[in-house]
This record gives sequence, structure tokens and C-alpha cells, in this order.
Amino acid sequence: MAGKHKKLMERIPEYEERIRALGESVLANLVMVSEIPAPTFHERARMDFLLHRFNEYELINCSTDEVGNALGILPGTEGERNIIVVAHMDTIFSEEVDHTVSIQPNLITGPGVGDNGLGVAAMLSLPMLLEHLNIKLKSNLVLMGSSRSLGRGNIEGVRFFLGNTDLDISSGVCIEGVELGRLSYSSIGMLRGELTYRVPESYDWTRFGAGGVILNINEVINKILEIPLPRRPQTTIMLGSVQAGTGFDKTPTKAVLRFEIRSESEEQVMSLGQQIEDIAAEVASRTGAEVSFINIAQRRPGGIAFSHPLARTSRGIMKQLNIQPRISPSTSELSAFIDREIPAVTLGLTTGEDMAQPGESISLEPTYTGLTQLIALLESIDEGCCDES
Repeated sequence: MAGKHKKLMERIPEYEERIRALGESVLANLVMVSEIPAPTFHERARMDFLLHRFNEYELINCSTDEVGNALGILPGTEGERNIIVVAHMDTIFSEEVDHTVSIQPNLITGPGVGDNGLGVAAMLSLPMLLEHLNIKLKSNLVLMGSSRSLGRGNIEGVRFFLGNTDLDISSGVCIEGVELGRLSYSSIGMLRGELTYRVPESYDWTRFGAGGVILNINEVINKILEIPLPRRPQTTIMLGSVQAGTGFDKTPTKAVLRFEIRSESEEQVMSLGQQIEDIAAEVASRTGAEVSFINIAQRRPGGIAFSHPLARTSRGIMKQLNIQPRISPSTSELSAFIDREIPAVTLGLTTGEDMAQPGESISLEPTYTGLTQLIALLESIDEGCCDES
């Protein structure tokens, strides 16, 4: 096995040079994918495009499912194992946003090109790239554009597939457009919550004062900030956004607080979530406001070890390509693999700027390195270099 791995590592520089020859084809896929709006729960048009492309590449079992995933299989020469490559199709941008992509010599700009237009385009381009490199995998390669991943989607697409497929998935690779060097093989415990304060129409405003619900949501925030957080296990509470009021002269009647709890301990996540819910209920009980708590998304901690062959091989490929690894836990599609105890990693492909903004942009040059690491990892998995003894 060591000999196979060494030969794979020696071929990596050659791969990078040959992939550059297909740069325009990958770029074409990126532009076409990114210019199709795909807000969470509305990925149908992008899904249809992927299925059309899968058929053009003559993949088998090109299909969708009940939640709108796009699926295609590149058959292996032996077909005894199944490796899945996942890229989420949805973005944070609505259909009303202009999705036109601008191309400069080394810069591609447009809503969602980095998150996750490039990831989808890379996944979509794999059959073409593997053929160009004359790589014939023994394993079946399952390509998946996953739906309902972001926000309230709560990675429903990949969860649904892994929970209902008849395929025995041996390993998974999740692709994100940004950031090159990103390497995740574990998930941290997480809870995303939304607190909404609302005042009934028939309300005695003397109980609130002039500030309306803003005073109450502010009191909740102050109490949350007073919660003692442990150093071990590492734990954080992020207050992501507050929305309240409509103008200078109108008493606010609704306020929404969105937050995220992260911890290495699942018990700590649940405990803090309950504390925040109790704080909100306590404040509401004194004012008569209506309060609702919604658990938007939740993740369990877990994953493979630092020493697992899949994680070790990923780091080795990065070293060979002079990529500085940025190792961090993930709360994205990787969590679904962890829940199913399937070895998996998340990789980034290039560098980016102004992420989550309409002017989001990514660099083209590092993309060739990112694609090389992806293909080298898939070949390593296929050769058994990432299997535990």
C-alpha cells in the first residue's frame, strides 16, 4: 500500500499541469451553474441543469429524489465500492438578485460563485477531468448536487440520501468552493436558534415603556452574555442577528434574535440552548409578550481521528501541493456522514473575497491546485490508501 501511495504522490505535479488544459471547460460549468438562481428550497432549475450535464457525460442512474437532490454515477471498473462526492446546490441569494457572472483574467465575480458555484462545477466536471487524465477508478463514483443544505434547509438533502439509499457508501468527499486549504474531518456540536418576541394587538403599553420589544430583546441579550462558558470543552455562543422595529416614530411590536451555540460537547450545547430558552421565557413572563423559540438546525460532535488514513492522506496531498492546511470542525454536509459513521472529509478549492455578498469573487489560478488535490484524494481512496487497517 505504501508503494501505491508513493506513486500517486509522484503523479500529482503532472495532474496539475494537465488539468489547466481543461480550465475553460471547468470555467464554463462554473458560469452556467452560478447564473442559475438556487436559494434554499428552490434549487429545481439548478438540479435540472446538473441532470442534463450528467446525461451528457453518460453517467448511469441519473435521477432526483423526493427532496430534489441531483444524482449520477460514474461506474467503476470493478464497482465493488462506492465513493460519493457531494456539493450543495443552494445559495443564500434570492431569485431577485442579478446572478450575472463577471470574468476577469484571474477573477470570477458573482453571487454564490464561491459558495457554492465552484464546488458544484468541480463535482460536475469530474467525469471530464478523470477521462482527460486517463484515470479509471475501480470504485463507482457517485456524484451528488445536494439540496436544502443552508440555513433552515439543515442539510436535509444529504441526510435524506444517506438515510434512504441502497448503496453501500465507503467514503465521502464534500466540496466547498472556498477556502483552499480547508480540511474538515470532524463536526462540532451546534445548535442554531431563533427567538421571536411579539406583542399582542390589544396590549397595555404601560407595561413595556417607550422602547417596546427592543428593551426586552436587549435584556435577553445581556442575560445571554452573562452565561458562564467553560474553557473545556471549548464552547461559544454567537449572536448572529437582531431585527426589530420599522421606523423612527413607531413602537416596535416584534423582535427576532438569531444565535448559534457551538461546543465540543453535545450535552453543553443542549444545556445552553435550554438556558437561553428559559431566559427568553422569564423576560416574556414579566411583560406579557408572546415568545417563540425555533430550533433551526442542530449537529452532533464526532468524526474521524487526526490519525485516520483518510485525514492523514488528505494532509499529505496538501503538503505535496504546498497547500497550508486549515483544519477546523465543520457543521455542513460532513455532519450527515458523521451521523452515519461514514469516513468523510470536506475540502476547499480556491481563495475568495467578499463572501456572502453579491460581489463575491474567487481566484481562478488556485482552482487548478484545488482540483488536483480533489482528484488525487479520490484516486487515493479508490486505491485503498485511506482505509483503516
